[in-house]
Amino acid sequence: MMRISETVKHLIIINVIMFIGTIAIGEGVLFYDWFALYFPKNEAFQPWQIVTHMFMHGGPMHIFFNMFALWMFGTPVEQTLGSKRFLFIYFSAGLGAVALQLGYYYFKYIPMEQEAMALGFTQEQIVEVFKDGKVFRAIGQEFNEIYYASMVGASGCIMGILVAFGMMNPEAKLMMIFLPIPIKAKYFIPGIIILDLISGITGQSFFSPSNTAYMAHVGGALAGFIIMWYWKKTQFNRNRWN
Repeated sequence: MMRISETVKHLIIINVIMFIGTIAIGEGVLFYDWFALYFPKNEAFQPWQIVTHMFMHGGPMHIFFNMFALWMFGTPVEQTLGSKRFLFIYFSAGLGAVALQLGYYYFKYIPMEQEAMALGFTQEQIVEVFKDGKVFRAIGQEFNEIYYASMVGASGCIMGILVAFGMMNPEAKLMMIFLPIPIKAKYFIPGIIILDLISGITGQSFFSPSNTAYMAHVGGALAGFIIMWYWKKTQFNRNRWN
């Protein structure tokens, strides 16, 4: 059995503590109100949520699969890169996940907001108008799904680590629980990212729950790829990982 690396171990401990706190304090609501990431237009949004949501999870299976993936892929990545570079990729991927998911939300949100403002509604009135559903009924549901969205989980961070693992071990064979067929990492990981991208655009869920922040997965993977590509290609030895 692969021995867990130190940084990965501490990240898992923090995630577990946060999960226990979520279910034990404030009837499962208080930690969400404080630490989940809300859409910035929502009054529940706070700047620290950009980081704290990475340590929050929505249920036992959510945290189990994320922590299993963190142990499985994070340990060999940390052993190769060292703790500092591992943490740099981990949190950079988490921030990349936030940037792409919120960017996608804004891309869909702004036209709806502009349409309402063109009819004379103020920004304060728009939320109530869409929430009420009597006006803009056709797009009210989509507006509310964005405005009241909350994001939790380490998935974006882990996608960056998964990409790092794949770039260092392209011939490693991986498989999904629901598809027990060994596939090389250089095919498996891009395939997962493509499915996430399709799911994010179309709303069609393949292997993840329908409320998954698919664009966050893509953003985390993209950040991990850019960092690893730079470290591998740079002419400065101090930035190389191999």
